[in-house]
Amino acid sequence: MMSSNLQGQDKSPWSDMMSNPSTSFLALSQEVISEAVAWRHHLHKHPELAYQERQTADFIATQLSRFGLSVHRGLGGTGVVGTLTRGTSRRTIGIRADMDALPIHEKNSLPHASTHAGVMHACGHDGHVAIALAAARVCASLPGLDGTVHFIFQPAEEGEGGARRMIEDGLFKLFPCDAIYALHNWPALPVGTCAVRDGPMLAASAVFEVVISGQGCHGAMPHQGVDPIIAASHLVCALQSIASRNVDPLAAAIVSVTQFHSGDAWSVIPESCMLRGTTRWFKDEVGEVIERRMKQLVQSTADAFNCKAELRYRNCYPATINDSAAVQVVKTVIGNASLDLRLVETDPTMGSEDFAEMLRVVPGCYVWLGGARSAADHGLHSCHYDFNDDALPLGTRLWASLVQESLRVA
Repeated sequence: MMSSNLQGQDKSPWSDMMSNPSTSFLALSQEVISEAVAWRHHLHKHPELAYQERQTADFIATQLSRFGLSVHRGLGGTGVVGTLTRGTSRRTIGIRADMDALPIHEKNSLPHASTHAGVMHACGHDGHVAIALAAARVCASLPGLDGTVHFIFQPAEEGEGGARRMIEDGLFKLFPCDAIYALHNWPALPVGTCAVRDGPMLAASAVFEVVISGQGCHGAMPHQGVDPIIAASHLVCALQSIASRNVDPLAAAIVSVTQFHSGDAWSVIPESCMLRGTTRWFKDEVGEVIERRMKQLVQSTADAFNCKAELRYRNCYPATINDSAAVQVVKTVIGNASLDLRLVETDPTMGSEDFAEMLRVVPGCYVWLGGARSAADHGLHSCHYDFNDDALPLGTRLWASLVQESLRVA
């Protein structure tokens, strides 16, 4: 489906960059933009879930090879790293893009709608990959680079820990980075804006499951059984006291019960009840309080109603903490008027992101790239979501400019 226009082509992806290195970054060629849109639509049409991104990885590796980058595959299962080295400097940076889709049935009637039933790119990772590929193509033709950039395509960001697996497989030993950067499209911000901040950007997260066991009986004779629904209902309310009564009001904490499953019949009190949910925080000590108090409340509430309870609690991602020096690099790049981007202030969000795992090993920065179409845009993870292609050239310019700023000949 994708055209291969680079072979035998003399024209630079920057329309007049080669003859004038100081040329505006608005000179990104229409060919690069059109190809990035075609890549994005191809990826959206063929989404793959966590650790199943084999066709996606094949596609990425093929494009990176076209641009002349060295390609390494297999980290984290399906991860891909494309490396570009120029000059003799030991300076090295990383650009990370996530590849996986979500188990959501798409309800768009677009020409590039998902062809895989029950799977779609509802978070815009198709756009992130297209931006990183376009930036790799552009950087391969940039003059005046001195150092190395690793374009890191990560599997399984959506709750499955792909970043951690890539690190465990030796990502930063094989491809050391002085700093690492990632972006996420943000439909709440207008196209042409970026948001970044020092310190916390996104929260740490965990998931939990509580199974409360009682003794089933006829609904008309409740005294003959032990009702787990009563215990579970009280537990839902008790869990709210963790954030409101056990955590400093000036520190962020969330305990959300998102599922409540029990029973099958109108007139039967069931044997058991299951609760599921998520917790969020920024400070490690707050996360420890949440987990400790949850264990206590689950046990004491079950005991109070003569039930038994089992808690399964799994920490997912740490907080995403931006490095001040890396943030300043991004701000400097965005401040280039020719980039056609505007920096906006932002507060942290209680969402979470496993790029946080990479930031625990290498200093770096996570950026939000505006992607709104209108005030009525569908949000991330919606079955109607579709990445805004107008953001593709802006993200490409951002990454290419950041690479040039970081690896500029001294």
